[in-house]
Amino acid sequence: MGFLSLALCALPLGYAALSLWGERVFRQALPTVPTVQVINRSMAAERTPLNHAALATVMGLVAQESLARSSEPLKLQASFVSSTGDTRALLAGASGQRIYRVGESLPGGSVLRRIESGRVLLWRNGREELLVLEPPARTTLRVLKDPAPDAAAAASALYLRPTATPRQSE
Repeated sequence: MGFLSLALCALPLGYAALSLWGERVFRQALPTVPTVQVINRSMAAERTPLNHAALATVMGLVAQESLARSSEPLKLQASFVSSTGDTRALLAGASGQRIYRVGESLPGGSVLRRIESGRVLLWRNGREELLVLEPPARTTLRVLKDPAPDAAAAASALYLRPTATPRQSE
């Protein structure tokens, strides 16, 4: 029984020694890895600084006041903004009215870049231009003076009458 217990203890130790020897042989056979060059602070200082204005323009983050009015011969009639991403703009020009989507070319050569509520942004000659929804020339609805409270009650009673009588309880 002593020999069997000695063999059972020696078996895991022998397996561990064989595994360590195999790992050493494997690591010696690996090709040498080229060394990585460490960048010191003097090399990092040689870089040119990032132009933040150019990055903001590319990302579409331009200040509101820096946008120029569009010279496109179009007029924004309506903008349809959807939460599903299917936004459209109704633009009117010399050839009539047409609905455009983002990315479409306009008759004057510019491209419709972004549609927002009440305005659209166009890309023309390498810069963003703004086309704003014009208010109508005349108002459709008129503001009426508030009539006297008694006259309002009399007018509502004149036009609003019940059409059915309430049911009697049986």
